Amino acid sequence: MPSYSTLADLTGCFSDYDPDALPVEKAQQIVRDFVTPVEAVEMVALRSALGRVLARDIISPIDVPQHDNSAMDGYAFSGTALAGTERVSLEVVTTVLAGGRSEDAIQPGQCARIMTGAPMPGGCDTVVPQELTQASSPGIVTFAPDAVKAGDNRRLRGEDLKAGHPALAKGRLLRPADLGLLASLGIAEVPVQRRLRVAFFSTGDELRSIGESLGEGCVYDSNRYTLHGMLTRLGCELIDMGVIKDDPVSLETAFRTACENADAVITTGGVSVGEADYTKQIMASLGDVTFWKIGMRPGRPMAFGRVTSNGKSAYLFGLPGNPVAVMVTFYFFARHALLRMMGAHAAPLPMLRVVSESGIRKKPGRTEYQRGILFVGEDGMQRVRITGSQGSGILRSMVEANCMVVLGDNQGPVKAGDMVDVVVFEGLV
Repeated sequence: MPSYSTLADLTGCFSDYDPDALPVEKAQQIVRDFVTPVEAVEMVALRSALGRVLARDIISPIDVPQHDNSAMDGYAFSGTALAGTERVSLEVVTTVLAGGRSEDAIQPGQCARIMTGAPMPGGCDTVVPQELTQASSPGIVTFAPDAVKAGDNRRLRGEDLKAGHPALAKGRLLRPADLGLLASLGIAEVPVQRRLRVAFFSTGDELRSIGESLGEGCVYDSNRYTLHGMLTRLGCELIDMGVIKDDPVSLETAFRTACENADAVITTGGVSVGEADYTKQIMASLGDVTFWKIGMRPGRPMAFGRVTSNGKSAYLFGLPGNPVAVMVTFYFFARHALLRMMGAHAAPLPMLRVVSESGIRKKPGRTEYQRGILFVGEDGMQRVRITGSQGSGILRSMVEANCMVVLGDNQGPVKAGDMVDVVVFEGLV
């Protein structure tokens, strides 16, 4: 993928680019193509690697498992004993425990008592579970010839991973199962990308922080707390700069401090038409920033680009001020870009196709994100209903919702029973 030194270089590739009427998909592509990953790598202990982004491919140093072994508690023998139709009868000549091994090969007519995970003795390729056998006399077990097939219940050497083969790929966001896999390879330290540093602040003279008294016309700032939660879920290193007043000196100081200390800067408020111009003026004066009117609801106004101060730069995401619009623009624009900056392989948010329980009003020409409740109907099919009023300032609607109904640009009104796309919040918010 080519890198672009300026936003103008990138947006110049689009013949129909219009910042005052930008479709969601095009805005997402511009953001995705403009940001670049942070290069710094650090080694961390395996227990500290959860949620971090793998910085290099991990090549397996060993075969896993390192030997053929039993998948069952039972009796190991040669599958050739199953050739006939008569009941199989075998002499038990040894016992093999997990962590042990059999010194002698098992001969025809013989078997070994074996435990789950124990190495298969020489001459054996099949295990019959002990519950399918009977002890006909001391030291003899019998079982029906169709109880198992030759090769059953045997795990092959290298079946999970072969030495020299890739185990985990660079860019993977490490999950609990990945830690277990790395532990099975004897790997104690893991190369991961440095944590992404994100500075964020809210703008507006009407905003008050928790603990301050509310004057007439003032509101408590909720956006920093939702941003704190969303960024924490991504595993970012956070710099919360509080509420910044609408005056040029305070705003410029905040922007400079943020971009000198962080990889990305996220602001809320100050980018809508009709708001005080200080925020937009300072964003523009400090770097390569464009202001968009995106064809979406909620969250139409958004600023994006790169700001610079004293030789240091950071990517900027200027989000709108309404609480729901902040969350929508974060999840559908900023989140993917931040994951890319972290070096992660960031796939688009997965969507489900489900039945709409009721009609939804919608005009073609913009993408709408409606808060919904996903549930299973009496017919066993997944269905969704919206939470009610969809105003961009109604944060309660996000609390009640467990998914987002995504109605695309060309989508018209939805009728009850129509299929719609939803993004599930579980694991996201």
